[in-house]
Amino acid sequence: MNTANPAVPHPATPSELQHLTALDQAAFTAQLADIFEHSPWVAQRAWSQGPFTTLDALHSAMVNVVEEATRDEQDALICAHPELAGKQAREGTLTNASTQEQRGAGLDACSAEELARLNTLNAQYREKFGFPFIIAVKGLDRHQIMAAMQARLANAPEHERRACLQEIAKIARFRLEAQFGA
Repeated sequence: MNTANPAVPHPATPSELQHLTALDQAAFTAQLADIFEHSPWVAQRAWSQGPFTTLDALHSAMVNVVEEATRDEQDALICAHPELAGKQAREGTLTNASTQEQRGAGLDACSAEELARLNTLNAQYREKFGFPFIIAVKGLDRHQIMAAMQARLANAPEHERRACLQEIAKIARFRLEAQFGA
């Protein structure tokens, strides 16, 4: 699941990472609580792997926490993610990060037909796999997202579960970069 690309480092400023590394576990966890959707336990456990001198190191530590988590914890992390353009988006109850990510992909501008298609795909996906479809939407538009969802419906459940964890790692990377201005 390691999605860090060592050829393209994304360092935060030294002062930002020094500040983060100097925090106690509770403050560190609070600052990074939303990097993994509704799962502050990832940041809490990663804290002990510091100090972190690059975003790559921080991201890697957090991804390792997820990889070493129990299956139940991983499944809860997957299920903590909202459906794309789903009920939470319609009700305005998404996290700020999820709202911005979905808006950036144009999911808030779906036509009635596109929204109906997304709702159908979401329902088919959840029925088959038992968890929401997850994709790092940055750089994608709603048509690409729907095509990916349709294609991934053909996957075996365990393959798709791993795909969701890989996408979650990508989302976390994008969120770290956004938080630290990388």
